[in-house]
Amino acid sequence: MTSPVRLERRGAVALLVLDRPKVLNALDRATLEALLAHARALGSDPTLRAVVLTGEGRAFAAGADIAAMRGLDPLGGEAFSRLGHEALGSLEALRVPTIAAVNGFALGGGCELACACDWIYASSKARFGQPEVNLGLVPGFGGTSRLLRRTGAAWARELVLTAEPIDAETALRIGLVNRVFEPEELVPAALRAAETIARKGPFAVAQAKRILQEGQDADVRTAHALEQQAFGLVFASHDREEGMDAFLEKREPKFEGR
Repeated sequence: MTSPVRLERRGAVALLVLDRPKVLNALDRATLEALLAHARALGSDPTLRAVVLTGEGRAFAAGADIAAMRGLDPLGGEAFSRLGHEALGSLEALRVPTIAAVNGFALGGGCELACACDWIYASSKARFGQPEVNLGLVPGFGGTSRLLRRTGAAWARELVLTAEPIDAETALRIGLVNRVFEPEELVPAALRAAETIARKGPFAVAQAKRILQEGQDADVRTAHALEQQAFGLVFASHDREEGMDAFLEKREPKFEGR
C-alpha cells in the first residue's frame, strides 16, 4: 500500500511530501500516523540536517479529512485531535530546522501543520485559513496556539473566528510566512535554504533551535539564562573548535555534529 507521506532524501536534507493529491492531501488518521512515523525516524538519524515539507498537486493540505471525522463522537474527536497534536508536535520537536513549502491550499489542519514547522515559504498561489467554525468545529491541531504566536492575537482571532482565508501576500504581511515565490521556484528555494543550514555546525544549529523554542514561552530572564547555558555548552563541542579554526585559517569548516 502506498504511504500517504513520501520521503525523499537529498543528501543531508529530507523532503517530506504529503501524497494524497486526489483529496487535496487531507489529513486523515493514516496521514497523521505516517507523519508521526517519519518524524520519529528522522529524529534518530544523525546524518539529517534539515527537513522540507510540501504537498503533492495543487494543495499543501486542505485540512483534516472531513469524511473521516464525520462519524466521530466526543471521545473519538478528542482522540483524533490528540493524534494530530502528537504528529505535529513530533515534527516541531525535531532537533533540525523544518521548512514548510506551502504550494497551494493550507487550510485548517494544513495551516496548523505549516505552523508546526520552523518557518514557512509560500507559493504566490497559496491560501491560508482556519475554516473550522464554518463546520461547527474549532481548530484541533494547535491552530489556536501556534497561529497566535506567529501573527499576534488580533490576526489569529480574525482568521479563526471569521474562517475567511487569506492569500500569500497577506500571509507575508502579517508574518505568517517568511517569503513568497512563484510556484516553480518554491520547493527549490526551500531546498536551497535547507542545504544552507546543512553546511552549518549541526550541534550549534540544534542548540539554537532549542533555545529559540524554549525561550519564546519564558520570561526574559529565563530566556537569557537558557542562552548563556547553551553558549557555554557549545564550547565543549568539536564543531566549535573546527568552526573557529576554519575561520582563523580562512578555509571551509568540516563539521561533524559533535
